[in-house]
Amino acid sequence: MKFSEESIGLPLVHKGKVRNIYDLGHGYLIVATDRISAFDHVIPTSIPGKGKILHKLSMFWFNFIGDIVPNHIITGDFSNFPASLQRYGYLKDRSMIVKKVKRIDVECIVRGYLAGSGWKEYKESQTVCGIKLPYGLKESSKIPEPIFTPSSKEESGKHDENISFEETVKRLGSQTAKELKDISLALYKKVSGYALPKGIILADTKLEFGFYDDKLILIDEIFTPDSSRFWEVNVYKEGKPQDSLDKQYVRDYLESISWDKSSPAPTLPKDVVDKTLVRYISAYEKLTGRPF
Repeated sequence: MKFSEESIGLPLVHKGKVRNIYDLGHGYLIVATDRISAFDHVIPTSIPGKGKILHKLSMFWFNFIGDIVPNHIITGDFSNFPASLQRYGYLKDRSMIVKKVKRIDVECIVRGYLAGSGWKEYKESQTVCGIKLPYGLKESSKIPEPIFTPSSKEESGKHDENISFEETVKRLGSQTAKELKDISLALYKKVSGYALPKGIILADTKLEFGFYDDKLILIDEIFTPDSSRFWEVNVYKEGKPQDSLDKQYVRDYLESISWDKSSPAPTLPKDVVDKTLVRYISAYEKLTGRPF
């Protein structure tokens, strides 16, 4: 049977830019599609196999950081899925069954290098999300110590906004805010320390958490090219923007054709699709040491 979103026969709880979430009753089914987004728009052209890379990389990391924090996974192994779902071969290697948790509406961002909005703010005020940093850092400079810079998790259609740690305390309470900060920094340090000898710099990452049985657990996808900025050590050079192992080719193409970023997104030419897939595969293979 050819897969379509309606063919699974489960209630679609949420359709994100990349993932679909279905209600299984006792848990959720999260499916990583091959959709790709840029500039807050879903692009009509998909990247074949991208969803499998995101899924397999997340599963690798959930296992790797299991000693730091529990997570929402019930199973990501298709052979353990209920028989009613095993009819849909499309789900293999791109979906996971997870616990139903109470999501925390704060995105936990850890930055180890100055890039993106962090670099923009630093140029103006020598701060990132209100955190004072040393004078003289350049674009893509390593920050002396990784910093925790949360953002609000807004409803679809609105942009997430950077918030201070004090605001996080106000929203979640001091204990939860401190736990989120400590766990996020511990996760970043473990994964970035692992990635560096593999030739990959983890510049920054975003993490999401929720409560399950009143305990804090890690949810969503983790340390993928869609949630993290990965740079290659052998071409890294401080003082300029870096090429990321992600959808950089897509963003560059959309900029090159002067798309206004508000009208419907254009389709992608085949070479942009192919080059983007190569970057995602490269990230997966370098980080896991496994062929895709």
